[in-house]
Amino acid sequence: MARLIEMFHTTGRKIALVCACYVLATLLATAVVAIHVAATDHVQGEDGMRAFGEGFLFLAVLALASVPATGAGLYFLRGVPRFWLVFGALALAIAATGIAAALTYLTSFAVHSSPAPSIWVSLSPLRILVAPLFALVFLLAGLFAPGRPARITLLTACAVEALVFGVVALWWLGSFNVH
Repeated sequence: MARLIEMFHTTGRKIALVCACYVLATLLATAVVAIHVAATDHVQGEDGMRAFGEGFLFLAVLALASVPATGAGLYFLRGVPRFWLVFGALALAIAATGIAAALTYLTSFAVHSSPAPSIWVSLSPLRILVAPLFALVFLLAGLFAPGRPARITLLTACAVEALVFGVVALWWLGSFNVH
């Protein structure tokens, strides 16, 4: 019974540490966005673009600031083999949605002169924009994975996400140069 109580306290402390790190990361991201808002001039008529940019800035800072918390959580989960099996399968499924989003987006230009008014085509750029975030999570998890199969699975998912974003980003950059 004493061992069970000791394990709970240790597990509780680990969870509290990870949660505290995520709270600090959220506060940091909020502060960065607040500083950005205070430092930039507000121009009328650009509210939607400004809100999207601020939201994207928040997510980018939060993702980077959450790396220590995520790393700690993954380190604490090294001794749970079932977690790595499920997380690896989930990572591959998420990477497959990235491939589907990229193919949907890119083929919409090949089939039509403009993107088809499909909901999938409309949502695919949003999925592609979060690919670097997924790549970062899968890379971090791959570095902390306890076994070779989980490590290979997670690093493969990371590579797929990086490839999805890279191909579409090159497409976007090339599209801006066409006159």
